[in-house]
Amino acid sequence: MKFRRRGLITNGALGILLLGGAGAVYQTLGPGDSTEQVTVRTFTASRGTVIASVSASGKVESARARSLNFGTSGTVEKIHVKPGDKVTAGQILAELDDDAAQESVASAAAGLKAAAEDSESSASAYAGYVKADITYKEAQRTLAATDLKAPFAGTVTAVNGTVGGSSASSASSGGGAGTAEAGGFIELADTRRLQLVGSFTESDVTKLKVGQTASISFDALTGVTGEGKITQIDPVAATSNNVVQYPVTVAFTDVPDEVRLGQTATVSVEVGKAENAIAVASTAITTAGGQSSVTVLRDGRQVRTPVTVGVQGTSLTEITAGLSEGDQIVPPASAATQNGNQRMGGFPGGGGGFPGNVAPPGGRGGQ
Repeated sequence: MKFRRRGLITNGALGILLLGGAGAVYQTLGPGDSTEQVTVRTFTASRGTVIASVSASGKVESARARSLNFGTSGTVEKIHVKPGDKVTAGQILAELDDDAAQESVASAAAGLKAAAEDSESSASAYAGYVKADITYKEAQRTLAATDLKAPFAGTVTAVNGTVGGSSASSASSGGGAGTAEAGGFIELADTRRLQLVGSFTESDVTKLKVGQTASISFDALTGVTGEGKITQIDPVAATSNNVVQYPVTVAFTDVPDEVRLGQTATVSVEVGKAENAIAVASTAITTAGGQSSVTVLRDGRQVRTPVTVGVQGTSLTEITAGLSEGDQIVPPASAATQNGNQRMGGFPGGGGGFPGNVAPPGGRGGQ
């Protein structure tokens, strides 16, 4: 009997200890412990304007630029401009020594006069007159080519020759307009007509069309913006590091005074807009298998809710179905949600049995 009584006493003591332990667990999980009141960070689905845009960067360049060369060879006698000078159309920028050219014109003029006096005497005399006339006109063109003139009003961006140096013959005569390329005797650009060529990804370029307006910002000019329009979308892509991109030309329609050639700029084109739309942060939307969804807090529980998206902006996305104005949205992977799930998931029978559940303040998870 003593042994049995001793066993009862021992079992009773163990029972008291277990009850004491259960009470401790209850106190830990019960409403008296503030550590179990999970706070969930949310934001409200509200109405607003959602704007979708695509962007690319590039450098500011002139829409009309020329590399100018003399139309004949000779020794440079005068240079009238320097980089930064603004010039008018037809203005003489530089001159070659034209003594030899002047002599050629005088000689050709005399020959033409003599041929003209005898041009009607015979057929061969008339042919001689025609030849003399051609020689005279060629001499005049050579003389004119000793002056390098501006084909349009603009700004001199470079002078690549010096007085006393030689000038090689160019296909352009009299300062004619060739393509803009480095190496011309004088580089000229029309700074009133600027453009930017940006490379857009193959997915973004499908949203663009010629004539669309664009906004332009500048890396070195905080707060300064310009405006432009798309004037050309190249039909042939350029591939770099396995990324397919299409060059798109945007011509400035408004040029801020501070802008300079060669500055780095970003062009942004609006491709979609939804006004008075239910909008949520784009980061709150998860898409898998073609279905988009957000997490909504309803009665203290996080409910994954399918939604239909409309215009997708950088920071906001339009929701066309699945949400109502005022719904409380839980951002994914928020610190509060992660901590709440981790605590509840540590006890069998708690909220951890339903991923994403959150116990309401003052309550016990899963009950």
